[in-house]
Amino acid sequence: MDIPEVRHGFVDVAGVQVFYRETGPRDALPVLLLHGFPSASHQYRRLMDALGGRFRLIAPDYPGFGHTRVPDGFVYSFDGLADVVEGFVQALGLTRFAWYAFDFGGPVGFRVAQRHPEWIAALIVQNANAYEEGLSDQARRTIAEPPAELFTLAVTRSQYEDGAADPARVAPDGWTLDQHFLDLPGRKEAQLALARDYPSNVKLYPAWQEWLREHRPPTLVLWGRGDAFFPEAGAHAYRRDVPEAEVHVLDTGHFALEERLPEIAPLIARFLGERAAGRAAELDAARA
Repeated sequence: MDIPEVRHGFVDVAGVQVFYRETGPRDALPVLLLHGFPSASHQYRRLMDALGGRFRLIAPDYPGFGHTRVPDGFVYSFDGLADVVEGFVQALGLTRFAWYAFDFGGPVGFRVAQRHPEWIAALIVQNANAYEEGLSDQARRTIAEPPAELFTLAVTRSQYEDGAADPARVAPDGWTLDQHFLDLPGRKEAQLALARDYPSNVKLYPAWQEWLREHRPPTLVLWGRGDAFFPEAGAHAYRRDVPEAEVHVLDTGHFALEERLPEIAPLIARFLGERAAGRAAELDAARA
């Protein structure tokens, strides 16, 4: 039985103490796991157990999430989150990696990719939207005016269970832990600042699409069709800019990994072992 060892630690990035989890062979292509709202790196625990024997998986918590600690006066914005993730990557000495972006991970990951296209070997996109057609009416209303109840337990739980084919397959630990972190001092204020900054992401959609057309990275798109915020059209839209993208739409909701890990993990393993590794070797050869 191959059960990988998962290591935990902190990295200082300009005064931000970034908590992260890491597993897998140190000589393997790194995969940066970028979490969503209102979660943190803990959302990838089962994926790390499933794939950590073969792949190097690294999952940080952003400022305002999970166990990461920030200094007084930290300004919460998506540019700020990307700054910290960029510094985290540099602190670990990563020069080539794939990223897995879920939800907020898309805005963070695409900002980093724009700054450092040479870092990016491949993309795994899971309900991380970059297209106007991938925004539901509910998402547009929330972006325009974040509701007061956005950070309550009922809403946190609904993001896990709504759209799930079988809610009994969705463990309650995820939303319970997320709410614990949301209820910490200062966290709701941090999340409200990010919610109010979300329109900056929509404005960047054309730039991200242009980046995809220019660089055409190997791309695996995984999407829960029951997502109330990011409907299925957002998944298929990636093929407009990356025609070779592999798209899988699953009968689940926003937090697709919670219910569909047994289907998703083999897709990721094949993609990383074939297409991502191949692109990384091409990029390394070109650099040499």
